[in-house]
Amino acid sequence: MFPANVMQDRAFDQLIRSRFFRGLEFDAPAGDPGWFGRDSAVWYVHEHVPAMVLGLFAAALIETLHPDFAWMGRDHSRGIERVDGVPTGRIDAEGAMVRAGHSYSFFMAVAYGSTTSAEQVTRAVRGMHHTVRGVRPDGRPYDADDAETLRWAYATVVWGIAAAHSRYHPRPLRGDGLDRYFREFTKVGEALGGTALPATKADVDDYLADNVGLMGVTLPTVAFLDSVGGRGQPRALRPIFRELQWAAIDLQPDWAKRLLRTPRVERTAPLRRAAIWATVNSIRYGAGPLREVADARSRAAAAEPTTPRAHQYAS
Repeated sequence: MFPANVMQDRAFDQLIRSRFFRGLEFDAPAGDPGWFGRDSAVWYVHEHVPAMVLGLFAAALIETLHPDFAWMGRDHSRGIERVDGVPTGRIDAEGAMVRAGHSYSFFMAVAYGSTTSAEQVTRAVRGMHHTVRGVRPDGRPYDADDAETLRWAYATVVWGIAAAHSRYHPRPLRGDGLDRYFREFTKVGEALGGTALPATKADVDDYLADNVGLMGVTLPTVAFLDSVGGRGQPRALRPIFRELQWAAIDLQPDWAKRLLRTPRVERTAPLRRAAIWATVNSIRYGAGPLREVADARSRAAAAEPTTPRAHQYAS
């Protein structure tokens, strides 16, 4: 029998790496730190892959509360079923998997990829943004290249990843360490065209709260919740998807929970959080770091002195 970490790596290779990491460099060129480097807060946060994935789901949910984003996703996302080119609003399971795979590979590439790979994926995403524009059902136009749209996209993603990190990492960054993550991550938002980005946890929280007046639940929000909640998935997997949906909602700020009409106080919440914490950490530490993470560390260290030195963030 193969060890669990080997089996998980093979499953990851089949489902993700072989499909979505093609053309990305993690092990070369020697000495290239990439955009952040071995001692960065970004490397520390993103190395816990299960927590990062939970954060991305939470970010995708809060994004749909902005009507521009909700209809933008419905009209242009590969995760939405289309009949004769017209979006139905229903989830396309395979398309949603492809979208999630590309999103995940993007956040791994900007964090751990070579400088060339980080630049490559951000150019690709900016190119896609140029095609994402249209009109909501109420007649309001939307444009993925709009400055405020880019700022909202950045803020929701960095908020989601940081929120999941804070709750589910066994040794989460706090205070100045967590703010360092926010400051570092602005590089990604700026590479995607963002300007005047909030650069601390407090700034991001304030920015999201300042936009509450624009928020609302629309049909695309409901479709997203249905998809994450397991509708259309094999029956055996639905309990897993329901827990994923619960975890994504549980991470939301109170104002978002009120919009989603979910209880802000739930007696079983501590138990469910503890069960999810145990699950995500058994996956992360049972499998060990991803091959790409190990390759990136070796790549960045190749041109550095061999004298041991202490790192601010240790995995």
